Amino acid sequence: MTEILIGQNPDSPTEVTVLPATPEEKARQLPVPTGYNILCAIPEAETTYDSGIVKADQTMHYENLLTVVLFVVAIGPDAYKDHKKFPSGPWCKEGDFVMVRTNSGSRFKIHGREFRMIHDDVVEGVVQDPRGIARA
Repeated sequence: MTEILIGQNPDSPTEVTVLPATPEEKARQLPVPTGYNILCAIPEAETTYDSGIVKADQTMHYENLLTVVLFVVAIGPDAYKDHKKFPSGPWCKEGDFVMVRTNSGSRFKIHGREFRMIHDDVVEGVVQDPRGIARA
């Protein structure tokens, strides 16, 4: 593992915290969804308006916070297993862009990238191309 030192451990001044440096090492830090949960990433938001003006940091924060489109990274082992609740089968699969309600799921960041852990029944639709979709 490539070491990136981020500071001393206050309990042991000789120890430092080491963060992974490669994408593969960072990917291993993603939580594995359990039960009926789905791990989703926030898609990259456009940094400029159609006119070419750069969006403010606060605008970008709100767009990420209130997004209605997520990218499915991983699906828990029990998701969509209830055949009475999901008679037609799973509503999405890994690699899909899905539409959800604003503020759905548990929000968390790993190395500055925001993720959400959502329940299988909050998926409202699959989106073929998320570009141009925004909360109204």
